[in-house]
Amino acid sequence: MSANDTDTKYDTKTLATIQGMIEAENHALSLRRNEREPDDELCDCKEGMFPKNDPPDRRQFLAGMAASATALAVQGSAQAAAPPGAIDYPVQEDPTKVQGRLTNDDGGYGSRSQFESEVRSRYPTATKESSWTMTPLDKSEGIITPSGLHFERHHGGIPNIDSASHSLIVHGMVDGAKKYSMADLKRFPSVTRFHFIECSGNGLTEWREPTLKTVQGTHGLTSTSEWTGVPLSTLLREVGVQDGAAWILAEGADAAVMTRSVPLDKAWQDAMVVYAQNGEAIRPEQGYPLRLLLPGFEGNTHIKWLRRLEISDKPFMTREETSKYTDLLSGGKARQFSFAMEAKSVITFPSGEMKLPRPGFYEVTGLAWSGRGRVKRVEVSADGGNTWQLAELQDPVMPVCHTRFRFPWNWDGKPAILQSRCQDETGYVQPTIKQLVDKRGLDGGKFGSIYHLNAIQSWAVAADGGVSNVHHY
Repeated sequence: MSANDTDTKYDTKTLATIQGMIEAENHALSLRRNEREPDDELCDCKEGMFPKNDPPDRRQFLAGMAASATALAVQGSAQAAAPPGAIDYPVQEDPTKVQGRLTNDDGGYGSRSQFESEVRSRYPTATKESSWTMTPLDKSEGIITPSGLHFERHHGGIPNIDSASHSLIVHGMVDGAKKYSMADLKRFPSVTRFHFIECSGNGLTEWREPTLKTVQGTHGLTSTSEWTGVPLSTLLREVGVQDGAAWILAEGADAAVMTRSVPLDKAWQDAMVVYAQNGEAIRPEQGYPLRLLLPGFEGNTHIKWLRRLEISDKPFMTREETSKYTDLLSGGKARQFSFAMEAKSVITFPSGEMKLPRPGFYEVTGLAWSGRGRVKRVEVSADGGNTWQLAELQDPVMPVCHTRFRFPWNWDGKPAILQSRCQDETGYVQPTIKQLVDKRGLDGGKFGSIYHLNAIQSWAVAADGGVSNVHHY
């Protein structure tokens, strides 16, 4: 869709919003392209994807020539600025002939290679205080998202909180209210679990028609981390929950004072208050020093900068569960407290804006997940869903966690439509976009609906190898 498109389905404000998102994505794509050779439009295809008797592709040839020229040019001279998270170091012509840089020369924390440039991209909201950034799933390996690339969603900016003065109050329908410092919480036996978090607005632009080009734009509001903290059930036993209690209000210490009602059953089942992510203190963007983790529930309920839990016999009907985070259905009725993120999958390679160099063998890969348990199976189609074949699930396969799948595909050079669909251990099968729209309608917001889009994603592969986002029923 372009700025010149006219469509009676959208009002002027909505069209401006959509165009702003497209322009933001195009800007991010232009930055990626500028990192490549000027004439190189091919994707970063992985080693070993092609038969051994194939000649090196043009990208590999150009990359090799560029690397040789760069090594000669930069020795003893400054390079361009390093990407975020990296430090700019000189490149040795022959690293076996000179000493490497000094141990701990990076300040003691570490940095990634200056030749890696993956970053989150920000959705172009009017303010940066209430906005979100998306994970580059197309660049991901395995299932764990690096902490620095974990998606963000903020409603009042990122608070800067000293953990030494932070506390969590648990009160309401309890035998004895308690106030816990961070030191108090860390005295409890901890647990460590791997779980994904997904914003319920993940894919909100794609309900009515394909809008964004890349998998980062269409699916980038989900990430998986290793989380460490205290089971919420431990704290509930400490305070003594009274008979009749059924809900908990979780409140954050940000400027939005984010609050959500959580069923008490979920708190007893598997909820955690977490203070560590991927082996270190949780990052400020993810709720430092303390976050509520509700495995499988929509991301907005995982209250960051957690400061208060109030137990009650009924939900609190906060803004975030009445005017927001409800699913408006056809006819004006709304679905409320639709917490669970249903089974979902997406192919990350090849995906939108990539270009396959030529026909041949490729390993299709992607991620699958379900808020209701383990992924049981993933199927892949190369003909738009007419036929399906079983993909391989790569270990580990854990409950409420991203699962990587792989599928061998020999592309014949003809147009194709790649899709994946997942089934979780409850038997639920990922639906098509048509099935969802037929059930939910398109009355929910600017794009037809907003939340809980878990439809099958279609990537069209053209005869020239270009990959684009399409709707295919």
